[in-house]
Amino acid sequence: MARLRTKIARPPVPHALGYRMPAEWEPHLATWLAWPHEKTDWPGKFEPIPWVYADIVRNLARVERVRILVRDAAMQRQVREILKKSEANLAAVDFYLVPTDRGWIRDFGPIFVRDADGDIGLTNWRFNGWAKYGNSKRDDAATAKLLPRLKFTSWEPAHRERRIVLEGGSIDVNGLGTMLTTEECLLSKVQERNPGFVREDYAEIFRDYFGITNLLWLNRGIVGDDTHGHVDDLARFVNPTTVVAVVEEDRADKNYEPLRENIERLRKMKDQDGQALRVETLPMPRPVYFDRQRLPASYANFYIANGIVLVPIFNDPNDRVALANLAALFPEREIVPIACRDLVLGLGTIHCMTQQQPN
Repeated sequence: MARLRTKIARPPVPHALGYRMPAEWEPHLATWLAWPHEKTDWPGKFEPIPWVYADIVRNLARVERVRILVRDAAMQRQVREILKKSEANLAAVDFYLVPTDRGWIRDFGPIFVRDADGDIGLTNWRFNGWAKYGNSKRDDAATAKLLPRLKFTSWEPAHRERRIVLEGGSIDVNGLGTMLTTEECLLSKVQERNPGFVREDYAEIFRDYFGITNLLWLNRGIVGDDTHGHVDDLARFVNPTTVVAVVEEDRADKNYEPLRENIERLRKMKDQDGQALRVETLPMPRPVYFDRQRLPASYANFYIANGIVLVPIFNDPNDRVALANLAALFPEREIVPIACRDLVLGLGTIHCMTQQQPN
């Protein structure tokens, strides 16, 4: 007698329950960070990195809560002392004892969703070290360790009966149903996150878990980006209808052609209502090298918090141009430059190390 197979009923996905991924400029309850400790990420230059983080926390703690993952109680005491010396508002800082491999919480931490009634949920995606680094198990487990304390409705996204790999730096949304991502990161066979997935798979995944109805594909990322094409170094929504994208003016630079192509694509793209996007630009800094390695320095890696925008700068003449352009795009927010020439040696800057929790 043939055995009947019982199909296991899956709980409704966030979109079916009215949840969506809010835009970064929508009100935050908090910003999440994971304190840096992996010294090999900044070979020979780790000493200044905690102080860069502290400066970022100092600015964030003026406008919202800051929630920091630390390895253990000893690290928590050390971090509190660093923040105290940096004159951060410790009353606005919460610590969570959760071990991590690295500090790039944008890519391994929870990605929050919100419904029309203001209820917050979170999505816990699989993280596999950008399909490149083997030491990622603690990062992958971090969100699950937070769940008992956060007590939010949560989902562990799956497709084709397997858990989905996704990094927060690979996507950017306008909060109304449109998302930017790149072919290089999600569709390439190099550092392949989800083998066999095609555009239609991602369209279904992002609709189900983030409420995305309009998925826009750029092509390649910037030189030096070891994530292989994260969009948060390329192009970012600054309001529901406007994208700001980086451009390279030097035709001899390896970034020139990929960034030119991305701009051309953006100028042909439309939002979820069929309206053309407004496209603004940011310059690129001159190439940043350390020990003959080109680093992924980009002004697009800014972070939008309550009332402020934290912007990476690189001791470059284009710093002032980028700051002025962003000030024009965020007239009601304070533009806060953060020196990131040391931080970018870790192959990421401000957006990579932060994750917003909506209010």
